[in-house]
Amino acid sequence: MRVNKRNKNSKCSNVTAVRAQGSVGNRKATVLTALMALVLIVGSLCLVNENTLYAEASGRPVAIQSCTISGADVVCQLGAGSVPSGDDGKYYIYADEVYQDGPTGKVVATVDAGASVTAAFPLSYNTGESNLSRKFLVAVKRGGQMVQVSDEHYITNPEAIAAHTSPRNDRGIKGILPDLAKSSKEELQDLGIQQIVYNMYVDDICVDASVQGGIPFDYNGQTWYFNNGMVSHFDSMIKSFNSYGIQVTMVLLNGGRSPYTQDLVHPTAVGGDCPGYALNVADNAGVSHLKAVSAFLGQRYSGQTGCGQVDNWILGNEVNARTSWWYSSSTSLDFNVNIYAKAFRIFYNELKSQNANVRVYNSIDQEWGRKSNPGSFLAKDYLDQFNYYMNREGNIDWSLSYHPYNSPLYDPYAWNGPAVWVKQSLSTPYITMQNVDILINYMHQPLFLNPSGQVRSISLAEIGFTSSFGNEKQEASVAYGYLKAASLPDVDAFMLFRQTDDAHEMESHLALGLYDLNGNKKPAYNIYKNLGTANEGVAKARASEIIGMDIDQMISQNIVWTRGGNGVVQ
Repeated sequence: MRVNKRNKNSKCSNVTAVRAQGSVGNRKATVLTALMALVLIVGSLCLVNENTLYAEASGRPVAIQSCTISGADVVCQLGAGSVPSGDDGKYYIYADEVYQDGPTGKVVATVDAGASVTAAFPLSYNTGESNLSRKFLVAVKRGGQMVQVSDEHYITNPEAIAAHTSPRNDRGIKGILPDLAKSSKEELQDLGIQQIVYNMYVDDICVDASVQGGIPFDYNGQTWYFNNGMVSHFDSMIKSFNSYGIQVTMVLLNGGRSPYTQDLVHPTAVGGDCPGYALNVADNAGVSHLKAVSAFLGQRYSGQTGCGQVDNWILGNEVNARTSWWYSSSTSLDFNVNIYAKAFRIFYNELKSQNANVRVYNSIDQEWGRKSNPGSFLAKDYLDQFNYYMNREGNIDWSLSYHPYNSPLYDPYAWNGPAVWVKQSLSTPYITMQNVDILINYMHQPLFLNPSGQVRSISLAEIGFTSSFGNEKQEASVAYGYLKAASLPDVDAFMLFRQTDDAHEMESHLALGLYDLNGNKKPAYNIYKNLGTANEGVAKARASEIIGMDIDQMISQNIVWTRGGNGVVQ
């Protein structure tokens, strides 16, 4: 993510000018149809009943079919095609922290082994033994040793204990990264902004007991502290946007700079030099701190504490860009996705246990099938592996944040990208607004549906178009991008990046703002202002004139123009 970048000259960062995205479809896929298709396609999945799928344990005889909160307890449903042998005919249910593997955590329940078994144990919420964000597994005793006989599984309904179920402020997809110096009520309302996205660094909000005036937060048997000045700043900002009727999306980042958050830097990221670091899920210190941070934010910004309401949280930025935004020294895709999925589980369960209606998003960039940086992972590969872990360890209602920039980044034509980079097939190097239907269709696959059998929320949380090669191209690109997003029922946000040009970005021909550096409104300002309003026809007519074709026809008929060359603007 390039929003409010820090350390832009970091030696780990290797941003190049190439990007992309795609989607079309109806979110009304039925649960039964999806399940039937899934069973036909993937033989390793078993149908428990018409509403529940579970993945057969990888070579393990017992499947944890579900782990859900019921009252003050956790209830796990276990199934086995063949009951594994054991010394005493018992199943032992272990609760492991995310950094533990195998039967090494705490035994929370012991039940008679069988083909269909229910095990229940206390949730112990907000205690030192809280099971809210732990993972569970089944073991049997053989020769006096514990042997794991199931895969791990997490609680999948943390919203069951939420203190708040705040109504979401869903008003439309029209969003922006605000310039706080300009984000007065009048300016944002003049633009018709319905959503904003902003960054929050754990470095900025976390302190310890030694800092005078810190905000104490008692959680899981410990007291944690937060920076009163920074948190109050966010309170004021979020409440202000709420008062304008604007929905807030917050991106949680780990800058790794503060002495108070070194325990949140993953061991494989220590010593790096990047704007963003993988969160520490490798030991108790990091995991406990992450749980507290997530619970604090979920509670404070639930809309019920007088501090404002955040409806959407994004964990990290472009996490597939390992050496740029979610640093880890490991080059293994599986390792990196695994530690991110563990952090995501904690973040999701702790947030949803505070406010049932928040959405929690992962974040990947547009480099679908081609890496501009050898230290990154392909967005498609990362997404596939993330979804694998989500299905294997308990499907939850995670959401997808995607950044469908032009390819190259500085290319000014949103409607006419280079043919070498923008293709109408799954093998496309990049997914931009032109071929974003590829992404949406991909998310319609049965294996990607949420627990209710629906397509997940998709947020185009960062997208911008340069004026470096002419204001007209930016005008038409803004119109094309917004109208394409608005035509797709599965897209819940179109976040224009940014409100005001950034001088550093302009060195790379990225004049992405609606205002120039002198504070003057560019012509694209009026285009964006009119989109989504009764005056939208004016914006469409202007864009059609620039493009040379009726923009409604281009979008409704999915007409995709591409041009030769490598995208270099002459």
